[in-house]
Amino acid sequence: MLKKMAGFFKEPPVLDTIQDEGKVKDMYSHWRLRIFYSCFIGYTVFYLCKKNIAVALPGLSEEFGYSNTELGLLGSSLYLTYGVGKFVNGVLADGSDVRKFLPTALILTAIANICFALSAVFITPGEFTFFGLPNETILLWLFVFFWGASGWFQSAGFPAVAKSLTYWYSNSERGTKWSLWSCSHQVGTFLSVIISGFLVAKWGWKMAFFVPGTLAILVAIWLFNRLRDRPQSLGLPDVESYRNEPTAKKAEGEADNRTYVQIFKENILFNKTIWMLAIAYIFVYIIRFGAEDWMIKYLSESKGNSLELAASKLSVLPLVGIAGTICAGLISDKVFKGKRAPVNLIYLVGVVCCLVLLKFNTINALDFVFIGLLGAFTYGPQMMIGGLCAVESSSKKVASAATGFTGTFGYIGAVLSATGTGFMIDKFGWNGALAFWIFSAIVCIAICTVIMLDEKKAKESK
Repeated sequence: MLKKMAGFFKEPPVLDTIQDEGKVKDMYSHWRLRIFYSCFIGYTVFYLCKKNIAVALPGLSEEFGYSNTELGLLGSSLYLTYGVGKFVNGVLADGSDVRKFLPTALILTAIANICFALSAVFITPGEFTFFGLPNETILLWLFVFFWGASGWFQSAGFPAVAKSLTYWYSNSERGTKWSLWSCSHQVGTFLSVIISGFLVAKWGWKMAFFVPGTLAILVAIWLFNRLRDRPQSLGLPDVESYRNEPTAKKAEGEADNRTYVQIFKENILFNKTIWMLAIAYIFVYIIRFGAEDWMIKYLSESKGNSLELAASKLSVLPLVGIAGTICAGLISDKVFKGKRAPVNLIYLVGVVCCLVLLKFNTINALDFVFIGLLGAFTYGPQMMIGGLCAVESSSKKVASAATGFTGTFGYIGAVLSATGTGFMIDKFGWNGALAFWIFSAIVCIAICTVIMLDEKKAKESK
C-alpha cells in the first residue's frame, strides 16, 4: 500500500533537454505564468479552509456552550499539527510530483473540513453519552481531531509551492515573484472572513466548512490540470541556464552527485544560517500572531475603542500588509540585488517604531496608519525569513524541507505568542504585551544582523 502511494507521488523523470531555443522560450513563458497563478489560487483556497474557524467559533460556543479554554484547545490543535507537518511534508514534497502532491493535500484538507461540520450532525449533545462522557466532550474531541487533521494536510501546501517557485524562478527574480505569491495569505484571509461570515449569518456555522470544503475539492481538480513539476520534467533546461545565471547553476551542479540525505544534512541540519533563520522566525511569528490575535482586545481595553472601531483598525493590517510584502520582494531584488538581510533589518526596525508610536498615539485616525504599517513591516520578514531566505540559504534539492523546517519554528512562535502575550498581560498589563512584541523584534534584528555580517564575510573571503 505504502509502496503504491510512494509510486503515485514519485517525482516525474527528467526528459531530454529541448534544444530549440525559441520553443524553450515559449514554453517557459507559458508555464511560468501558469504555475504562478495556479500556486496563488491554490494557496488562497487553502486559507478558505483555515481561517473559517474564526468566524465559526461564536456559533460553536453558543450552540454547545464551550468555554474559551475549550475553544482555545480547538484552535491550537491546528497550530501544533501544522507546525510539525510543515517539516515532515516538506521532506516528502522534495521528492514528490507537485502536480499530484498539492491537489491531494487540498482535497484531504477539504475532507477534514467537511468531516468537522458533519461531526455535529451525527452526534447530538444532551441525548446520550459514550463511556460515561458527555456528548459535548466527545464532540469537542472530534472537532479537535478533524481540525488538527486539517492543519496537517494544509501544512503540505506551502512546501509544494516553495518547490515550484524555487525551480521555476531564479535568484534574481525570486524575491519579486515570491512576494507576489505570498499575498495569497492575505487574500485568502480576507476572502475567508467575508465568505464565511456571509455563510454563517445566512445558514449557520456548519456552512463555513461545507462550502469552502466543496470549493477546495473543485479547485484541487483544476490544479491537477494546471500544475506541473520541475521544468526538467517537461524537457526544459533548469531556470538558471534559461536566464543565464551561471553562479546559481554551478552551486546546484555540485549538489547533483550527493544523495538527498547528504544534501539534507549539509544544507539544513548542519547549516548555521538555516538555524539562525529558524530561530528568528519564532520571533517574527510572535509579532505576527500577537498583532493578529490580540490587537482588537488591546484597542478595546487599552484605548477604549468600541468593538466595531477596533475591528476596523485591525482590518487594515492584512490589506497594507499586501503592499509591504510586495515591496519587500521588489526592494530586495531591484535595490539590494538579491540580498534579503538588509530589507529584513529595515522592516524590523519599522516594526519597533510602529509599536512604540501605537502605544503613545491618542489620535484614532493615526492608529489606522500605524497598524497598517505594522502589517506591512511584519509580513515582509514573515515572507522572506522563513521562506525565501531559507530556500536561498540551502539547496533547491531540499527547498521544501528548508521552508518546512523554518515553518515548524514559526508555529512554535505562534504558540509562544498566544501563551506569552496572555501571561504578559496578566502580569504587567498591556505595556507588558507591547514590550514582549518589541523585544521579539529586537532579538530578530540582532539575528538578522549576524546573518548579514556572515554573508558579507563569506563573500569577501571568496
